[in-house]
Amino acid sequence: MLSFGKRELLGLDIGSSAVKAVRLRKDGAGYTVTAAGIAEIAPATASCEADGGIEDNNHRRIIIIKKAIRECLASTDRKAKLAVCGLSGPEVAVRDFEFPLLSTSEIDGAVSFEVSQVCPFNAAESAVDYHLIPNGDDKTRGIKTRGILVAATNALIKSKEKLVKESALKCVLMDVEGLALLNCFKGLADESQESTTAILNVGGSGITVAIMGGNGRPFIRDMTFAGDDIIEQIAADKVMSTEDVKEILSADSTAPKTELHDSLEKACLKLIVNVSETLRYYAAQKQSTPVEKIFVCGGFALTKGFVELLNSRLGAEALLWNPFEKIPCDAAQQLGDICDKRGPALAVAAGLAMRTI
Repeated sequence: MLSFGKRELLGLDIGSSAVKAVRLRKDGAGYTVTAAGIAEIAPATASCEADGGIEDNNHRRIIIIKKAIRECLASTDRKAKLAVCGLSGPEVAVRDFEFPLLSTSEIDGAVSFEVSQVCPFNAAESAVDYHLIPNGDDKTRGIKTRGILVAATNALIKSKEKLVKESALKCVLMDVEGLALLNCFKGLADESQESTTAILNVGGSGITVAIMGGNGRPFIRDMTFAGDDIIEQIAADKVMSTEDVKEILSADSTAPKTELHDSLEKACLKLIVNVSETLRYYAAQKQSTPVEKIFVCGGFALTKGFVELLNSRLGAEALLWNPFEKIPCDAAQQLGDICDKRGPALAVAAGLAMRTI
């Protein structure tokens, strides 16, 4: 990694339902949390959605998100200016590649052509980057060019940059959220960890499955059926408001765990199928081994009974992952409560904060 002096960058995760921010300090002993915050993004009211067209509603949505960013920054570090932001979803692609041995001057063109073939969006209107992976296999050493490419649409990047700039921050680096999760997990993992593990980040509008196998190639897949869809299905099944469902399923709720258990299991079926198919697809890849453990994070991971449901239905052990169990908090800051209780929701932000430029 390149270094930006000793300056700490703010990992800023702008989700669909909340804005999360984390700032870390790294020294010889490892990482320490120096700032952390989370601010909910208020839902647009039904009357607002009915009042205007798509452009008006999008404008209102942007105003609401910027308000949440400011609230999040106010609870973390008002002086923060430099941020690392994440990208995910259908406008982002992470793929591995393997070419015949190429010279340095040939690689750019080969990667550009590969992007045009494998990305589900217009490669000509996208930003592309790649990283070469040394050939560890004796059969391919010296005869193959291997690596990982990342592509994201210019529209997505510009919209995120504009949003951050208008919130009085400067986005100095864009990272893929799935790669940020793997970076965070790897930075905290016990070196004796040998089994293939997956990170499952479940938010309101999207899910990310991130796996780092023994072949050194990250596997990232984003899916759109997520927490908000599950909440809506439960609300329809129980004839309740989505806010009441969220309240009952929240980690702080005193409602009996069984109150919505059947509806939760039924509403999660599509998510479970999607994740199961993704894990099977990964295991079928060349030099891949089946996933044995799934570390679950994201805001929806805190839903009562959700991780236990995944553990019983997926073909691998599912565990709630709070990265702050291995990252101490600065003694001078009042951060313990948010890191202990909301830590799984801050995993992407922590991974972004670990990046340097």
